Amino acid sequence: MVKDARFEDVQELPLRLIARDADDLAVISALLQDAVLLMKETSWQPDVNRFGMLVNRFRWEDKADAEQGKRPYERVQSMLVIDYVQNVSSMGVDHTDKKQIISILSVACEDDKITFTLAGDGALSLDVECLEVTMKDVTKPYAAISKSAPRHNLD
Repeated sequence: MVKDARFEDVQELPLRLIARDADDLAVISALLQDAVLLMKETSWQPDVNRFGMLVNRFRWEDKADAEQGKRPYERVQSMLVIDYVQNVSSMGVDHTDKKQIISILSVACEDDKITFTLAGDGALSLDVECLEVTMKDVTKPYAAISKSAPRHNLD
């Protein structure tokens, strides 16, 4: 006898998303909120018009399940690649300090410019020919070291 597929039978797979418009990028931005990385985990390749970063992102998509299952919150390493990049600039980032920790608050695109708003009043700005951002989980999820979900003061 053949059984119908059930949602509960689906194994969770790594995320792989591509943003080609502002709505797509808003989804990636939400998933990258509170992602952290070392400055040395960024790479600007002007010869191929590409900027990449390896981030440790909080798994917002798993937060409710972790709470319901009374298990640790998780993070996962994700590779973020931005293509068609013409120029990269920054504010509040020390490019010589490869151990500097960067925390992403949001990502947005306006007028052919992708802006990563960073904690501590920093920003990365990428001038692009067109919007093409790929986010791909590249490791298995691991327990968040902080054992807590990021919290934001909304006042």
